[in-house]
Amino acid sequence: MSIGLKRGSVVAVLALRYGFGTFFLYGAYHKITCGWLSSPIMREHFVQRLGEIDPECFSAAYLRQFAIPWYRPVAWVLTLGQVGVAAGMLLGLAVRPSAALALFLLSNITAGSFYNVTMPPFFATALLLMATPSGQWAGLDKDLHARYPEAIWFK
Repeated sequence: MSIGLKRGSVVAVLALRYGFGTFFLYGAYHKITCGWLSSPIMREHFVQRLGEIDPECFSAAYLRQFAIPWYRPVAWVLTLGQVGVAAGMLLGLAVRPSAALALFLLSNITAGSFYNVTMPPFFATALLLMATPSGQWAGLDKDLHARYPEAIWFK
């Protein structure tokens, strides 16, 4: 691979990482400022979505059996998870574990039938960030890996 192509690939992955982190930061900001953690807003979204989908599908069961009864902890886990992903991506801190957390969050959002055309690129970006050492290229992972070479968080 030529130096120019390699450099361009690194820049592209880093741009995706920062964009991904910004998206997750906005998601957390929106939930916090709109009161999703202290109100039934998330439950209302779940109930509305349940009324729009086939009642026999997996997503309906997921919403009925898990998301709706546990909407408050789900809101907290989702929001704190988004904060964690955003911090990891923007600081280059534990990027690969943060990408795995993003994949978990995206999977749960999809399971609740909140799926649209933007989801495949988000899944692909999470997988790409898990596969590349972008935290080593720009971020805190490089220094932390040098200090703690056996720690899986900073590889």
